[in-house]
Amino acid sequence: MRAVQITRFGGPEVLDVVDLPDPVPADGQQLYRVRAAGVNYADTHQTEDSYLAPQQLPLIPGAEFVGTAEGTDERRVGLLLGGGGYADTVVTDPRTTWALPDGVTDEQALSLVLQGTTAWHLLRTSTHLAAGESVVVMAGAGGVGTLAVQLAKRWGAGRVIATASSPEKRALAEELGADAIVDPALAEDDPKAFTAALREANDGKRVDVVLEMTGGNVFDGAFSALAPFGRIAAYGMASRQMASAVAPASLMGTSRAVVGFWLAHCTARPEMLDEAMTDLLALTAAGDLRPVVGGRYPMTAVREAHQDLLSRRSTGKLVLDPSR
Repeated sequence: MRAVQITRFGGPEVLDVVDLPDPVPADGQQLYRVRAAGVNYADTHQTEDSYLAPQQLPLIPGAEFVGTAEGTDERRVGLLLGGGGYADTVVTDPRTTWALPDGVTDEQALSLVLQGTTAWHLLRTSTHLAAGESVVVMAGAGGVGTLAVQLAKRWGAGRVIATASSPEKRALAEELGADAIVDPALAEDDPKAFTAALREANDGKRVDVVLEMTGGNVFDGAFSALAPFGRIAAYGMASRQMASAVAPASLMGTSRAVVGFWLAHCTARPEMLDEAMTDLLALTAAGDLRPVVGGRYPMTAVREAHQDLLSRRSTGKLVLDPSR
C-alpha cells in the first residue's frame, strides 16, 4: 500500500510517502480502500510528538478518511480512527463508521468526521450553548471554526464573534454568519488589548462562551473577557504556548468555568459520535450547513498541506488524495 510514514519527529519534512506491505485485517477489523483522507491541525502536533498522547515510531498519521469497505457493496463511508488515515488502504474497527448520503461529497464528509463533531460537542456538550448567548469562535475560518460559526448561529446564539488573521479569512467568517471579527494578533503583545477587543465586539459586554484552540495570550485574553457564568472550552494549543494558570478562587469569584475537550474521549462512547454525525450529515445534505473545503492535495504534497496549516495560509478543511 501507499502511505505517509513518520520515522522521526519534526516538522513537515518528516512526512515521507512510502510503499508498505498491505495490511491484513484481524478479527473484528475491516479493510477499507481510501478515497480521501482528512488533514487536521492535530496532525502537525503528531509529527512533533507534542500532542496529548505520546506517539510511537514508525507511524502513519491521519485520524479520518472517506472510503469503501473491501468485499461489500462499496458504498462510501466516513470513518474516524486512532491513526493510519494517510494511506490508500486502512484496516480498522468499523464501529466509528457512518454511511454517507449521496448529497454529501467526500470533502464535505471529511469536514464533519473530526472537525464537525468537535464543533458540535464544543457547543452542545462542553459549553451547553443557550439561545441568546454570545459566542467567540477562535480561528473562525478554520476547519472547526467555519462549522462552529454556522452551528452557533443555527442554535440561537445572540452574537457570534470570530477571530481571523487576514482580510480573506475575515470575509469568509462574516459570510458564514459571524456578527463581528477580531484580529487575534492583538493578543500577541497584550492580552488585555484582546480582552478589550472582544468586549467591544460584543457591544461592550462580556462574552458568554469561548471556543479556544490557540493557548498562550489568546486564552488569557479570552478568559478575562468572560461574563459571570461564562464558559471557555479549550480544545487545542496551536501557538505551542501555555496559558497562565487558572486559580480556583478566580473561578469562584467570577462564576466562570474552564472546560477541556478532546474528541478522543468520545470514541469510548460511540453514541456521542453517532448523534453528532447524524445531525451534521443531515444538515449538510439538506444544504443547511456549509462545510468549507480549503484544498485537495495529492498525497505527494502532504508536506505542503502541513506547511499551509502551520503558516495559517489555509481555510476550512484540507484533504489528501491517496491516488495522486
